[in-house]
Amino acid sequence: MHKSIILNNVSLYFPNKICFENFSAQIQAGSRIALIGNNGSGKSSLLKMISGALPPSEGEILNNGNIIFGYVPQLIREYENLSGGQKFNKALSAALSLRPDVLLLDEPTNHLDLKNRKSLIKMLERYNGTLIIVSHDAELLRSSVDTFWHIDNGKITVFSGRFDDYKNEIFQKRQNLEKDLAGLKKEKKENHKALMKEQERAKKSKERGKKFVEQKKWLPAVGDLKQSSAEKASGRNKGNINEKRGSINEQLSALRIPEILKPKFSLTAKDIGSKTILSLSNASAGYAGKTVLHELTLSVSGGERLAITGDNGSGKSTLLKAILNYPEIIKEGFWDMPYADDIAYLDQYYGTLDDNKTVIETLSEVSPQKTHAELRDILNGFLFRKNEEVNKRVEVLSGGEKARLSLAKIAVKTPKLLLIDEITNNIDLETKEHVTQVLKEYPGAMVIVSHDSAFLKDLEIECFYELQ
Repeated sequence: MHKSIILNNVSLYFPNKICFENFSAQIQAGSRIALIGNNGSGKSSLLKMISGALPPSEGEILNNGNIIFGYVPQLIREYENLSGGQKFNKALSAALSLRPDVLLLDEPTNHLDLKNRKSLIKMLERYNGTLIIVSHDAELLRSSVDTFWHIDNGKITVFSGRFDDYKNEIFQKRQNLEKDLAGLKKEKKENHKALMKEQERAKKSKERGKKFVEQKKWLPAVGDLKQSSAEKASGRNKGNINEKRGSINEQLSALRIPEILKPKFSLTAKDIGSKTILSLSNASAGYAGKTVLHELTLSVSGGERLAITGDNGSGKSTLLKAILNYPEIIKEGFWDMPYADDIAYLDQYYGTLDDNKTVIETLSEVSPQKTHAELRDILNGFLFRKNEEVNKRVEVLSGGEKARLSLAKIAVKTPKLLLIDEITNNIDLETKEHVTQVLKEYPGAMVIVSHDSAFLKDLEIECFYELQ
């Protein structure tokens, strides 16, 4: 039976926004496709369109009507009494029980612990139907798909191949474009030198012509004509160079490779030192009537990076709350921790940001002694450059902007200990790149809860503490 799906000139519009236009493709049975792009680009909406749950703004999606879809959305509202990972597993089991021809998953690894995540990846490797996923998870993208639909800049670009091949192709395109830009810069410099040389020659010619005119009053100064001709030629060359440069810059922008953040932290590794900064011995923690963590023993030194692992419900977030001295957490045993001012917390919901403050007010509150110009300089390093960007209220910021602002807070007042709780959940690949760039440079001690093994590898985490 014919199990293909045809997308015919499909478009997606929102008020004041074009996500993509006039996209056509045929999804053959057994295809393994990843929808990638920044948050808000329309990935989840496209997944719903393919499943039949959402009509396209324009165009049509056709199938023979006998295709069975198994669709698991990102926000699973059923099973309210279960954890995020348990909700997903329940919803996935329900979808698979339909024996679907097409399995559609929206950010499936977001709330899974390492054990469940690996189980999902193995299951998807064995699944022989059509697979279409929305994901920013590099390990999942590497193992489970061979075609990428990149939604960006109002269009969808299709790439066939592995994830690393896709990244390498974009990297190679950028290198080639930057090489072309360097060539244009050299050409512009040589063009300027040639003009200067020609103007000098024309000046001497003009002086000779002037003397000749004084002797023969009726002859024009030929130097003037040559100078005008040289300037016209130079102007044409300059115009061509600027046109080429504009075209290359547009192509570079279309690649959407994340800008590199180069933060300057207020503390250095030398300031922080290498002494033990966090020490627990025979430590327990939990809530009234329920102990979650039992007999913990661990220590973290200045500059050390420790990943906390364990199954969903093992108490990873409870441990971070205990270190942060949340009042509802009851602790027993030995807990030697830094002062509250020396600890910062970074979580997937950006809970330390105040929605009512602007970007620059957020930074000023952390470091009131800094001048407006100093704060603008710091924000510039985190891509908040225009007046309207620094004066935006937190409540209207995108997820990527909130992540960058949270990182800027850490830069302006660098803590000795940074606690991170599942920061890569719900962020796009560009924001993940920015978070990785900054955290790799962070000089203090770090305790991180994450199920994202590729992220932990990028941060060069070598110490792991597993909660049972």
